[in-house]
Amino acid sequence: MRRSVSVWALALLATALFWSEGHARTLLVTAEGRQGALRGALPVIVSDDGAAYVSLDRLAGLLKVKPTWTAKTSTASFSVQGKTVRLARDRVQVLVQGKPLTLATPPRILSGGWVVPEEFLTLVLPRLYASVKVAEAEAKPSVKPVRASVALEDLRFRSYPSFTRVVLEASGAFGYQLEEGSGEVRARLSGLVLPAPQVEEVGDGMVRDVRLELVGREALLRVILESARGEIKATTLRDPYRLVLDIYRPRDRGVRSTPERQAEPLRRIVLDAGHGGHDRGAVGPGGLQEKDLVLDVTKRVARLVEEGLGIQVSLTRGGDYFVPLRDRTQFANKERAQLFVSIHANAHRDLGSEGVETYFLSSEASDNEARQVAALENGVIQLEAGNSRAQMDILKTILWDLAQSEFQEESSQLAETVQDSVTRSLHLLNRGVKQAGFYVLGGAAMPAILVEIGFVTNKKEERRLMDAQYREQVARAIYAGLADYKRRYNQKMGIPRTAEVPK
Repeated sequence: MRRSVSVWALALLATALFWSEGHARTLLVTAEGRQGALRGALPVIVSDDGAAYVSLDRLAGLLKVKPTWTAKTSTASFSVQGKTVRLARDRVQVLVQGKPLTLATPPRILSGGWVVPEEFLTLVLPRLYASVKVAEAEAKPSVKPVRASVALEDLRFRSYPSFTRVVLEASGAFGYQLEEGSGEVRARLSGLVLPAPQVEEVGDGMVRDVRLELVGREALLRVILESARGEIKATTLRDPYRLVLDIYRPRDRGVRSTPERQAEPLRRIVLDAGHGGHDRGAVGPGGLQEKDLVLDVTKRVARLVEEGLGIQVSLTRGGDYFVPLRDRTQFANKERAQLFVSIHANAHRDLGSEGVETYFLSSEASDNEARQVAALENGVIQLEAGNSRAQMDILKTILWDLAQSEFQEESSQLAETVQDSVTRSLHLLNRGVKQAGFYVLGGAAMPAILVEIGFVTNKKEERRLMDAQYREQVARAIYAGLADYKRRYNQKMGIPRTAEVPK
């Protein structure tokens, strides 16, 4: 058998298989234009929420146009008689020759491929053809209605000090029913298509692993526990549709631990050296690689903090190897860290750019430059082997549970303190504290910041950053900022001061 089957042929095959059981209604569509008349039948798809759709592949076949979409893309387009139609998955706005048109129901991707709402035929097609008629075909008694299946988009988890969160994301709404099990939590999922069994290893002391299995024609979610659990909270969210399971530790009784409720000293932080391994990060004109620079500075900061502040420090990487972005804050959560500091070096196409800037997480970037820096750092996800999320919307991925909303104020204060210390100590240009959607900060159950210690693309700054003595000065400046934050934290919490701020 030849393996060079086109995507278009596969899409038609999948659509044909999907509709082989029959349909509830059929629409007869007639369109007349400069290239003559077209006539054909389109089965109506009824989704689980009662919305009526038609297959976009079948519509393209009827209109005799070549599609430019696949089951993995988030946008679709086609051209008819010189007019282009563009649409996006789960967006109600459609562009016809660049002019917006709003639908009541957005296009979606179901297990049979792309679908558009029934009103697409009566609202969009008349803008493409001189005459369009849509009529109901006579119903056939022998035909059974088809319910559109919902496809699994993603299975993910996050570990927090007080609970473990499991999220199922799908192309549409599906039903679920929680069940008690021995040493596990189960959820039967109705209407969800599962291509193959899936396992995610967790191992955070609360949950051992998460499994998706097929039981007959139904999908089953199994959360295998490592210890006794507390309360379970189940929530559904839309756009995109998600089932969120929060499994709490017994002692928390379903109450999240936030910094305001924890009157305890800072005892443990995680320092994160950006990039590593096959991810070099930014590279300067003299050959300085960001991954080597920040690892050296991070190790220096760790030594100073442990010796001067008596705080336990854990590193996300202690050598030149690659660590996926989402694993970095996941590691900090498992370590029960109270602060997360990611250290990076900046780059810019303007080779004269210089100075220091510090970031904390936000869904909205503070300015266009902050947005560009976040995009540059988030680009690392493309290097993660086998990462199916690489093509997804980065912001949707990192802000899916809004965990940082509880720590945004503390993150802002930490960023201001460190930024002020570094710029004053080193007499560098203060580029300010900014906010943007950094993937590496997403999901941290603690105040979290990202420090850009200089521009390796600037020849003058690169020469300084190559010098070991200057790197020690950078490390001491970051350390001084952390010490100052610790002092203010202790005052706020009424905790006796245990370490002096360095001179």
